[in-house]
Order: sequence, then structure tokens, then C-alpha cells
Amino acid sequence: MASPAHPDHFRRRGILFVVSSPSGAGKSTISRKLLENDDGLTMSVSATTRSPRPGEVDGKDYHFVDLSRFKDMVANHDFLEWAHVFGNRYGTPRAAVEEALAAGRDVLFDIDWQGAQQLYQRAGGDVVRVFIFPPSMTELERRLRHRATDSEEVIQGRMSRATAEISHWDGYDYVLVNDDVERCYADVATILAAERLKRSRQTGLIGFVRKLITEGSGEG
Repeated sequence: MASPAHPDHFRRRGILFVVSSPSGAGKSTISRKLLENDDGLTMSVSATTRSPRPGEVDGKDYHFVDLSRFKDMVANHDFLEWAHVFGNRYGTPRAAVEEALAAGRDVLFDIDWQGAQQLYQRAGGDVVRVFIFPPSMTELERRLRHRATDSEEVIQGRMSRATAEISHWDGYDYVLVNDDVERCYADVATILAAERLKRSRQTGLIGFVRKLITEGSGEG
């Protein structure tokens, strides 16, 4: 299904659309559904120093780089944002995002509160931040265990980090509770559609209005 765009009479600035949540709260599922159903949206692929997991593809899931290369990219200001997460480093390469925006596509970010904060500091009004809560911490732990992909130590680490991540909810523009993934996805898609229509993002609006006024005066 195509994105819910309408014929534009003026150009629009692209959106940097951030979806964050604790691990297990559903952001990956919702992000995947957004990308499947909206051809105006492209995923930002992060660079990371961690090793690939089984099935992950370099350049698709992540750009896998060693620590030396990552530090060079930081020094060269190649990242829009970067952070330490679970003992590894993750960052958003600047060039790919700017290329997508230039092509008229909005960019989806699956990053944590640190990344969202840095991105907002750099891009301000073009950033839209959505935080997804689990319905309860008990349910979050149940979901993590149900995945059966992590050790007990990793699960406890994710639960501890979840508490810290949730404490930064007030740094987001929208907050949702994912107690039903289809409803939560629909809410996130509605937010994206509304943000695309904001007056502040219509870069050709003044010229369009002046044209209408001129035409109206001429008819008078």
C-alpha cells in the first residue's frame, strides 16, 4: 500500500521519524509494518561495533564496523547521532539520511533516547519522536522470555535498561502504550500522516498563498 500522501501543491521538508521503546515493547514490529505499508518511508541503517547475529546482513540490518573505524567516523562528524548501548556503539550515518531526504523520502529511526536527543539537537523541527511503553513490566519480561533468544543474564540486563529508558519518556513528542500491536501501529501511522501535513513543513506555502490571493484579487 502506498503512503497516504496527497498531490502536493508545494514542497514539504522531510521528516526524521523516531520510534523508541524498551527491548520487547514492540518498536521493531511496528517499524517493520510502517515500512511495509508506506513507500514514502525509508529505514535509517545504523553503524555498530557489535558482531552480526545469525541471519543479519551487513548494509541491510546494520553497517558492521570495528571500533577503530567507528571512532574515525565520530571524529569526521559522519554521524547524526551515536551512543553506547549494551557495551557496543551505534550511530546513524549522516550521508545516507541526507540522501534519502533529498530524494523526498521520510526517514525512520529505531534508536534509543540518547540518539533521539542528539538527533533533535541537530535537526530540531524536522524530528518527530514517538515512545512506546509496554502495558506493564511483567508483560515486558514475559515477551522477552517468550522470544527465547537471550540468556537469563541478558534478559535481566534488558529489564534493568528498560527502567532507565522509560524514565526518559518526557523527551518525546508522543507516547503510546502497546497493549495491542495493531492498534498501536495504527496510532503511529496516524501520527506520521498528521506530521506530514503540518503547516511548518510546507516549504512552498507562502508562495502558494500569494498566488491564490493574487488570483482572487484579479477576479475581483
